[in-house]
Amino acid sequence: MTSGRFRFDDFIFDPGQRLLTRGEERLDVSGRYLDALALLLRERGRLVSKTRFMDEVWRGVPVTDEALTQCIRSLRRELGDDAARPRFIETVPKHGYRFIAAAEWAGPQGDVTTAALRFDGAAVLRTCGLAGLGGALAGIAGGIFYGFAASPSSPATGMGATSMLLVLVALSVLLGLAAGLGVGAGIAAAGLIRGDRWQSSTAGGMFGGLAVGGAAKLLGLDAFALLFGRSPAAMTGAGEGALLGAALGFAAWIAATRRMRFGASAATGALAGALAGLLVPLLGGHLLGGSLDLLAQTFPDARFRLDAIGSLVGERGFGRSSEALTATFEGGLFGLCVAGALTLARNRRS
Repeated sequence: MTSGRFRFDDFIFDPGQRLLTRGEERLDVSGRYLDALALLLRERGRLVSKTRFMDEVWRGVPVTDEALTQCIRSLRRELGDDAARPRFIETVPKHGYRFIAAAEWAGPQGDVTTAALRFDGAAVLRTCGLAGLGGALAGIAGGIFYGFAASPSSPATGMGATSMLLVLVALSVLLGLAAGLGVGAGIAAAGLIRGDRWQSSTAGGMFGGLAVGGAAKLLGLDAFALLFGRSPAAMTGAGEGALLGAALGFAAWIAATRRMRFGASAATGALAGALAGLLVPLLGGHLLGGSLDLLAQTFPDARFRLDAIGSLVGERGFGRSSEALTATFEGGLFGLCVAGALTLARNRRS
């Protein structure tokens, strides 16, 4: 390996200089253990078998499995890792170990090499794709919900009601896909640049949601203004996307650091998304339900109405309680699907 350093979390490891540092602190790690850490980092994301440790770290010197166990235990102690909830070194029972944190290989001047970019770039693309798929699945469920909620109070019947359902599902899927891609890209890119920190994950999700929400609003406003001469200016946009993305970024960090399984991770995302969704109308914003109601108000002849949802909470029409309820539902559904997708991406990486 050429001269350079590994960077992960707050640590820098220089194999050539035999140095492991955290900030300005030099950590005292023995030579064999540094060799083991170098092997794990070179194979980051992949299983390193016990046989490889014996061949490449101890180089044929006969030792027991306990020596390897003690080596990993010491490395975890220096890294502040926990075997039960690993952030860096994961045990694969009866097989070996795997380095699971985001890490990059930098050259002597700190430039990330092409190989590291290819590795992490593939992870970013995988995360984006799965998050987008999760958003699209949430869109299917949301579109069906609003399609059936609108039908009873709409004059549309027969094929008209079916067409309305299909249009709403298509619209919701498109929005969910774009939002999932944006949030997933932001979280993955932040992890690539700044490592596994809650600040970077939250900020990444926020900026991803901000970009997609802002772009979607601009395109939507322009499209309605061009086609109909007017548009609902208060429809969902950058602010709503940023809030929801930040919540999911934080939930993704919790799930990753605690190594949550699929169900727990999805539930954490659902809770974070639901809370963010509830905050949106309380702060004066709108998600899909509120935006659809604004469209209906902007175009009085529209056949789409959400009065049926209002009647469930004792309101005439689609009021504040109705919007709070649907926004919580939308945020929770989106969080559930995207957080689950991000867990699948993380598991495939590891």
